[in-house]
Amino acid sequence: MTTTHLTTQALETHRELRLSEPKPAWKLGIGALVVATLVLAAVGVMTSGAIAAAPAGSLAATLGWVFLALGVVGAAIPFIMSVISLREVAQAKREVRSGHVLVARATMTKAREHALTALGITGALVLVIGFVLLIVGNDASVQKTFLNWEVMGKSVASVGKAFSLNILIALIAEAIVLVFGLALAICRMLPGRAGAPIRWLAIAYIDIMRAVPAIIVIYLIGFGLPLAGIPVLKDLSPAWFAIIALSLTYSAYVAETYRSGIESIHPSQFSAARSLGFSFSQTMRYMILPQSIKNVIPPLLTMFIGLQKDTALVNVIGAMDAFNQAKYISSTNFNLSAVTVVAIMFVLVTIPQTRLVDWWLDRSAQRKGGSR
Repeated sequence: MTTTHLTTQALETHRELRLSEPKPAWKLGIGALVVATLVLAAVGVMTSGAIAAAPAGSLAATLGWVFLALGVVGAAIPFIMSVISLREVAQAKREVRSGHVLVARATMTKAREHALTALGITGALVLVIGFVLLIVGNDASVQKTFLNWEVMGKSVASVGKAFSLNILIALIAEAIVLVFGLALAICRMLPGRAGAPIRWLAIAYIDIMRAVPAIIVIYLIGFGLPLAGIPVLKDLSPAWFAIIALSLTYSAYVAETYRSGIESIHPSQFSAARSLGFSFSQTMRYMILPQSIKNVIPPLLTMFIGLQKDTALVNVIGAMDAFNQAKYISSTNFNLSAVTVVAIMFVLVTIPQTRLVDWWLDRSAQRKGGSR
């Protein structure tokens, strides 16, 4: 069979195998265009009405113009993307008629992606507009209650000073938890009959402390130790009671995190170390723990984020932390803006830690991928 004959046969086979046309995205594009148009019109009508009702030259009128400009620009983006999507749909149809089915498929995929992106942007814009309306609606009652700039400005200094107590409690408790939690994890994994009593006690402690809410432990420690009259302990400050309570609670969670890291190490490494004459403590110290601790750093960081937030619970025993200070300011001003300041401070402290966890997880994944 000659080469020319093979080529002719291949062409005939290609003609017989007709490619299916891409599924049209007309409905998706039209739907995105309609929704974007409605949102654009709604932004214009609502902001125009608000500007007309506000006194000329007032802050409300200025904010209205700013919101109008931002809203129109934000709503115009999905509107333009919807138009582009419809143009790409029409282009894909022309490509199908001219026989370029594969090219039409790629064009239709882009049209569908543009339409879905327009819908996503429109949905996000609707949520933002709804939030803004909630803040400024009803004569800005929500804004006056939670975001009163005057009250927030006056309370920042005192709340920030009290927030340093939250940071101090968190740092000391985290240091204690790292050590005590590791001790609990090792006690829970002690081998043999000799270690059974300690192992059972560790299991009981971990189960009980994970079952009791942290606020109850704080309450029992904060009021129970002074009532019991235990020497030294009864004279501690509320901050130290909070540190003890949070350390006892979170050590149980951290112990389980450590244990999961230890159990992630293959048992053959433990057996190999013991066969070389290492004791249980030497095996854990030199072989197992260096590997397992590195694996559990991200979940430990996540755990400490929770501990940082739970420092706000210490107000139940009278510690003058940021939340207690904010409640005092709120009660005197009949306004909750000071509590909003506390929330913002926790956000500013917590989000960098969250991003650090994400970065560490990505770094660990890249290292594992590179080692394969």
